[in-house]
Amino acid sequence: MTFLVAYDDSELSRTALDRAVEFAGEREVVAVTAIPRSPAYARANDWLDADEAFDMDAIEERLRDRVHERQPDVSFEPVRLESAPPLATIGLAVRKAARRFDADVVFVGSRSAGRLVTNLVSVGQNVATDAGYDVHIVRHPS
Repeated sequence: MTFLVAYDDSELSRTALDRAVEFAGEREVVAVTAIPRSPAYARANDWLDADEAFDMDAIEERLRDRVHERQPDVSFEPVRLESAPPLATIGLAVRKAARRFDADVVFVGSRSAGRLVTNLVSVGQNVATDAGYDVHIVRHPS
């Protein structure tokens, strides 16, 4: 059984990571991060300082380190995207990773998660539509 976390280093994705580890016990946990080739996207997500040159390898390493500082036993799986995609593309990347890892549960942090899953916006909406796994939505940081 594998638990997968849609991870972007936001406060809610860090909480989702912690919850996945808490619930997983001895099961494998994989943090998946979609990394678009976009300096603006990287800066907006605090992956890159304002004066720092864009370097995909450095961003990937930085995110891997952040995951392992928080949860050392979690696997990190970066997914490189060629441009700053719509959030639906990031959701699709997470869904593909969930299928590749045969995930049983996908953990998603979402500020905009409404009362119904169909009201989710962004990555969560696209991840929640796949019936191949359960979805755990984290709406409140711990």
